[in-house]
Amino acid sequence: MKTAICIVGLLGAITAVAQETPRFAFNVGGGYTQPLGSTGAQLDKGWGLTAGAGVNFNHNIGLIADVGYNNLGVNSNTLNNLGFPGGSVKVFSATLNPIIHLLPKGHVDFYLTGGGGVYHTTQEFTQPGVAGFVGYSPFFGFYRGLAPTTEVLSSYTMNKPGVDAGIGFSVGTKWRGKIYAEARWNRIFAGNERYIDYIPVTFGYRF
Repeated sequence: MKTAICIVGLLGAITAVAQETPRFAFNVGGGYTQPLGSTGAQLDKGWGLTAGAGVNFNHNIGLIADVGYNNLGVNSNTLNNLGFPGGSVKVFSATLNPIIHLLPKGHVDFYLTGGGGVYHTTQEFTQPGVAGFVGYSPFFGFYRGLAPTTEVLSSYTMNKPGVDAGIGFSVGTKWRGKIYAEARWNRIFAGNERYIDYIPVTFGYRF
């Protein structure tokens, strides 16, 4: 009888652990973006957003499709050298990333991830401007006014392949999801031995 009880208890424990790892995984987050190397010499720190969905093959290994958006400003030294008042580099990425959980059964899980995909980059140089508009007030009626705008002086877009690799950790919550933080290096192969390197540091929620 004791043996049967032990077997039932063991099966119950195994089932409980299996339920801790859902078949499908989703994540959403945001944070700041740090440019690196020659990219860091041209761009300022920016911000980014990310979202992903995938499948867990087992407790330790999964596959996630991630989409990300990162926005970085062109630094003042570069703008002065080029003769533009303002500028930015915006990157939209779509990557496929295996993920390896090092402590999947713990309250705190450390994980490794990396992969690659397509990066859509938009480089813009801008200057402040004004635009006219027509407004309406119940008392004054229709009136004309001016509003500040941003005028695009030059714009260039490209689609290039790239890779990413990173490390992170997640902490379980009572809602069965996990709060996570990660840093992921990204490299875009821009051509002619040029690279765009940056690290988004992301804080988010995975469920």
